[in-house]
Amino acid sequence: MVSQFSTDRLEEVRHAVDVCTMCGFCKSVCPSFKAIGWDSALSRGRIVLTYGLLNGDLEPDQGFIDNMYTCTTCADCVRRCPSKVNIVDIIELCRADLVRNGHILPKHKAMCEGIVENGNPFKEKGSRREALGRVPHPAKIGYYVGCTATYRSKKTAQATLSILDKLGVDFTTVDEVCCGSVMQRVGWPQEDVTALMRKNVEQIKALGVEMLVLACAGCYRMFKLEYPKYVDVPFEVLHITEFLARQDLKLKPMEGVVATYHDPCHLGRHCGVYDAPREVIAKIPGLQFREMEFNKGLSHCCGGGGGVKSGYPGISKDIAVTRIEEASFADLIITTCPFCVNNLKDGAEGTGKQVRDLVEIVDELM
Repeated sequence: MVSQFSTDRLEEVRHAVDVCTMCGFCKSVCPSFKAIGWDSALSRGRIVLTYGLLNGDLEPDQGFIDNMYTCTTCADCVRRCPSKVNIVDIIELCRADLVRNGHILPKHKAMCEGIVENGNPFKEKGSRREALGRVPHPAKIGYYVGCTATYRSKKTAQATLSILDKLGVDFTTVDEVCCGSVMQRVGWPQEDVTALMRKNVEQIKALGVEMLVLACAGCYRMFKLEYPKYVDVPFEVLHITEFLARQDLKLKPMEGVVATYHDPCHLGRHCGVYDAPREVIAKIPGLQFREMEFNKGLSHCCGGGGGVKSGYPGISKDIAVTRIEEASFADLIITTCPFCVNNLKDGAEGTGKQVRDLVEIVDELM
């Protein structure tokens, strides 16, 4: 294999190798290491693997690929790293080089090809208008639904639409395509991701949207952090919890339930949104709320991100089981991301615990 790292990225990896002290602080927080148990499936190990690939010392065999793709991109290692290495960037850089050289997991390839062909990773051919039952119209507030809520976790989409209706908000859906998060996380060529970004932004601008609301943490992260690197984003971007925290919600009580909140990595550690979901939860009368030991910036990953859920479902579930065990005191685990909801539900099988998206609860109590 001939590596195709560009010179500037090559130096970025060399710098990471130079400054990484192999201290192992990342070892204490890495979710995939806890599930797998090998240093090669750990941030410091993945930096060394990337450097070996870059120098031509290593070939990308199946073991190499597995180690690079079992990272959930949770960024807890970035938080913990005393040398301030942006490890997630290094891993995604390596994945992009692997994909350029024809090394991609079959499930990831199918998802990305589905996005290119149909605008979503599920290869659904029906339009978003048909799936949502809404026709976009000019409005100052736009709701970007995302692929998972549109085609799979439909309760999240319907609850969000219902909440906005009940609030009397003049809002519009968008003739959207996939935000591109799946493609970017697994290393698909950026030009295809940028094309999606342009399509979405042009559709949103054409409707006169000044504030875009999103209920998916991954989609929110894309519009908040990634889109501005490649396209102009001339509107405010809010997660639904940031929007709802500003509203005077009149909610019915929720008595006799002990609940906790799981911070999605892409909403919390990546974007710094910790308070808004908790402010919305605090609006629910009678609910007994307790934090898990590891919360906010210290929150442990659910295991569902970075392409791990689709590529390595067993490892993904093992990580989720660990997170569920950390919420042993709670009857209800609330979160704000369809990926987290689905993966934590898998981890909660047989425990009797409920895992729900906050918007579904709010809609029921309005």
